[in-house]
Amino acid sequence: MKAAVLVRKGDPQKAFEIREVPNPTIKAGEVLVKVEGFGLNFANVMARQGLYADAPPMPSVLGYDVVGRVTEVASDITHVRVGDRVTAMTRFGGYAEYVAAMGMGVAKISEDMPVGEATALTTQHCTAYFAAADVVNLFAGDRVLIHSAAGGVGTALLQYAKYKGCEIFATVGSDSKAAGVKAAGATHAINYVTQDFEKEIARLTDGKGVDVIFDAVGGTYVKKGFRALTPGGRIVCYGAADITDKNIFGKINTLLSFGIYHPIQFMNSSKALIGVNMLRIADNNPNRLKRCLDNVVKLYDEGVFKPQVGKVFPVSQIGDAHAFLEGRKSTGKITVIW
Repeated sequence: MKAAVLVRKGDPQKAFEIREVPNPTIKAGEVLVKVEGFGLNFANVMARQGLYADAPPMPSVLGYDVVGRVTEVASDITHVRVGDRVTAMTRFGGYAEYVAAMGMGVAKISEDMPVGEATALTTQHCTAYFAAADVVNLFAGDRVLIHSAAGGVGTALLQYAKYKGCEIFATVGSDSKAAGVKAAGATHAINYVTQDFEKEIARLTDGKGVDVIFDAVGGTYVKKGFRALTPGGRIVCYGAADITDKNIFGKINTLLSFGIYHPIQFMNSSKALIGVNMLRIADNNPNRLKRCLDNVVKLYDEGVFKPQVGKVFPVSQIGDAHAFLEGRKSTGKITVIW
């Protein structure tokens, strides 16, 4: 089979080669999927830059989410069968024509679900659902700040927070994206290029702050966000986009800029800082992953989740797809098709 193989770090136009690689074989608890298309995630960009500790050594096949058709199932899998069209979370290996996926990370989907929307459900929407429904529990009237609200996870968080009746503060990088998130249901849109989100939150809430922050940026955003929380507030961190595109000194500076925290500080302020890594959940609690994915597909069918597709690339343009995502030009899910 063919795969888009990561062969070198750095420049997205030089990082990948389309190669023939062995077909995967499944073991207990797995499903073999013939891939129609696969999604891109910012963790893929970090892996390409050598910044993602969980990434396999090169040459390697990245990819966390695919859509395709089941061609083989292990004997202990009963919720999907050969011939089913599915969306699947993968432990790498997704940038290929076939992938062995963990059974608990596979869900049956309709024949007419667009590839771009289907790939968004497993990683982006599962991350959003886990963060907003499992890690924290949003309630009507909660003031919720969503960073990178025009991206894949950000869009899903916005849709879920709207569904729960929250007051939504969304940060984006352009006026056009600000208009987009307002149209999607954000109560307030903040352009982080021209506005300081901490000051805007203070102004818009009369100094009260927000109840929950979802942060995919990291760095000073965490430190400023902690100050912007109301007592009882929580920051959920699921990414560190601010560390990319920097030399070693810039990366160290970004890591230091997160701030230094102590349990006493959390208790005295009644605030919390929480990290989310869906690979860790998939590895250690697959039943929890399946519950999230089942609920995500249910909410999609009910019209609550409507993944926004940023752009679809052919696999021959995998470098362009990475550059597009890395340049933060995208609004919604970036997908690559065979």
